[in-house]
Amino acid sequence: MQLQGRRVLITGASRGIGEALARAFADAGAVPALVARSEDSLRSLASATGGTAHPADLADATQVAELIERIENEAGPIDILVNNAGIESTAAFADAPADELRRVTEVNYLAPAELCRQAIPRMLRRGGGHIVNISSLAGIVVFPGLVTYSASKAALSHFTAGLRADLRGLPVKTTLVELGPVPTELLARADNYEPTARSFQRIERLGFAVDTPRETVALGVVDAVRRQRRHVRLPRRSMPFSLLVEAPRRLTEVLLSGVPHQAKS
Repeated sequence: MQLQGRRVLITGASRGIGEALARAFADAGAVPALVARSEDSLRSLASATGGTAHPADLADATQVAELIERIENEAGPIDILVNNAGIESTAAFADAPADELRRVTEVNYLAPAELCRQAIPRMLRRGGGHIVNISSLAGIVVFPGLVTYSASKAALSHFTAGLRADLRGLPVKTTLVELGPVPTELLARADNYEPTARSFQRIERLGFAVDTPRETVALGVVDAVRRQRRHVRLPRRSMPFSLLVEAPRRLTEVLLSGVPHQAKS
């Protein structure tokens, strides 16, 4: 996909990976439409990247329900949707606050799925588009203290695979991004729970994971959209885990070759 002049909606854009994505897409010639709760930092980043700011809380289903329409009314058609926003939950599952399961699932899975549902018909009417869902290796492997977070990311990853199958033959493409540790505030908070922190340390000591700079993630995503690649997996040394999970999905694609993926209108 040619990125020059394309409008890219990025959620969770005020800091961390989201900020790096905004800058990388702007450097590639795209126009960022930025979503986050932090209005001041969002507007500052929009000014720096030549984009637009659209403050919203993705934990509020009412705001999510009208978000795509609102942004397209304020800024123009969305060509690329990057579902990056995410929140962590690090605790023993039964000890977590009463509303944490709903809140994490809402932001990490339900909001991205709903934004896809809103964006896809609009993209199809305009002749094409691209969807990027930022997931995690925590959706593949299991760490103590990350039950709710891991389940939400596993849902997002499998949703993206299903969406890819649903869109087969149509001009809307998908990219699933599966990330190991990226130095951000979210990762730092995960270290507050000792079983999770010690698990991370063990995996890193054994060489299965290493920190990936957020700028590297952003450049990988931009390249994947430009080349319409299905996956971005970082760090590369963790790729075997992703490939093991992906194998049944790819096999199903082969088994269903020739079966229509859309109902006839």
